[in-house]
Amino acid sequence: MRHRIAAVLLLALALLATLGWTGQSWAQAKIARIGFLTPASGGVWPEFVAALRALGYLENQTITFEVRAAGDNLDRLPELAAELVRSKVDIIVAVSPPAILAAKQATSTIPIVMGFWGGEGLIESGLVANFARPGGNVTGVYMLAAELDAKRFELLLEALPNAKKVAVLNPGDGWTFTEVRQAARAARVQLHITDPPGPEGYDRVFDAMARARVDALLVLSFPRFHFEHQRIIEAAAKRRIPAMYEWGVIARDGGLMAYGPVIAELNRRVAIYVDRILEGAKPGDLPVEQPTQFELVVNLKTARALGLTIPQSILQRADQVIR
Repeated sequence: MRHRIAAVLLLALALLATLGWTGQSWAQAKIARIGFLTPASGGVWPEFVAALRALGYLENQTITFEVRAAGDNLDRLPELAAELVRSKVDIIVAVSPPAILAAKQATSTIPIVMGFWGGEGLIESGLVANFARPGGNVTGVYMLAAELDAKRFELLLEALPNAKKVAVLNPGDGWTFTEVRQAARAARVQLHITDPPGPEGYDRVFDAMARARVDALLVLSFPRFHFEHQRIIEAAAKRRIPAMYEWGVIARDGGLMAYGPVIAELNRRVAIYVDRILEGAKPGDLPVEQPTQFELVVNLKTARALGLTIPQSILQRADQVIR
């Protein structure tokens, strides 16, 4: 009897091996539950889902998502983070500093992957001990958002050398714009800090920009502005306000210019963190990463519609020029 059972087990293991069922996939047979916490509206980034799929994870087969979106009401983030903890998710992917801080306050045991920390004080806040070995339950991607906002501002002024007043689209309370203010002082350019867009949308804010006769607009790094970029593009085009954005896809969708990390690569890095933690790695042992791939995208169709000539110094450095 024992020989017969052993033979059956060997046959079963051989069949599983033939079907590609490894020891790892056996360990991952339990569906992993990934919490996704964002201060904006909307669901999981399509690029992130695609990156996980490339790593072999299939939604509703090997992974599921528990999405908690604050709809731009940052005061909701602590309770939404607590909901994810109560639902016993395996990992929390937290988008932007307010969500990351809320997740950290809600749990010291569930792994938290930053996607992405964009502000200052990552170490000072106590989220990580250092970049090389963060310790605790938080790791992920550090976005350099404040530094990149200042770089975008400088590129915008290079593209529009006659600009004297630049609007900054304000995400809301808690934003100091320190680097952008310093860059504006150095360039002797006046900043027009807008009111935060309300639930009604962007028309009120953009009408105020038009009345203020701004020469250009800087759209800061913020999840809501990414999710709602088509509305921002349309509002800027209606008032003929040239704008600089964060992600290359926004310039491809009709924005004038964009400079920032390659979003597909960032999402791939976040997905790799999730994969490694699901395989058993401790977040405290996984170094915090910074983006290494950046792109400058210029949309000449939009420039022509605005009656602008983009300098050759910008076009020659652009990774993509949309004609």
